[in-house]
Amino acid sequence: MQKVCINSLVENGSLDSRRYYLARRTVIEMLSDRGYLVPDMDAQLRRSLAEFRAEFGDHPEADRLRITAHRVSNPSRKTRKQNAVGILSQIANKERLDKVILVVQSKMNSHAQKVLDEYSVKVETFLIADLLVNISKHFLEPKYEILSPGEKDTLLKKHAIEDKKLPMMLESDAIARYYGFEKGQVVKVCYAGGIPHSLVSYRCVV
Repeated sequence: MQKVCINSLVENGSLDSRRYYLARRTVIEMLSDRGYLVPDMDAQLRRSLAEFRAEFGDHPEADRLRITAHRVSNPSRKTRKQNAVGILSQIANKERLDKVILVVQSKMNSHAQKVLDEYSVKVETFLIADLLVNISKHFLEPKYEILSPGEKDTLLKKHAIEDKKLPMMLESDAIARYYGFEKGQVVKVCYAGGIPHSLVSYRCVV
């Protein structure tokens, strides 16, 4: 029987690089699920942790991890105000964007959040710790689909109800944040796994 040296089972890279690797994968999948075209997506998702470290290093620089995507169809220190202004000014000078997703190490303080809220385009923030696992990939997680305005009107007229009478989904819900659902939208939820016949329900985002 061949003996295995325990050292070969120990990961040599930094925890930082592993966290960035996992979170970046989830962001790429999240953008794709929202209908964005991510350059070289398949190749990026196939990249191993060792390949990621070879390209970005053991302590990746945030600027090098930035992703710009277009729609197919239509550390423990808090992020402070000056950091938010600097990040957004760098992005604004290089790209003309309609939405920005920031992945941060820790929760934004109130002054930084105010800067983001007043920015000319919508800015979403995610903690890197919340992106280490893609919550949409669980085998029991249902499928979600945003209804178009026309589909929403048809649904409400069919059941003679107002959208606020539908079951609610908070805009702050983890799944709503993953897919980028916004207040007023109606989401079709399709359950299939483990259920004999697929079940469909609708939620209004509030």
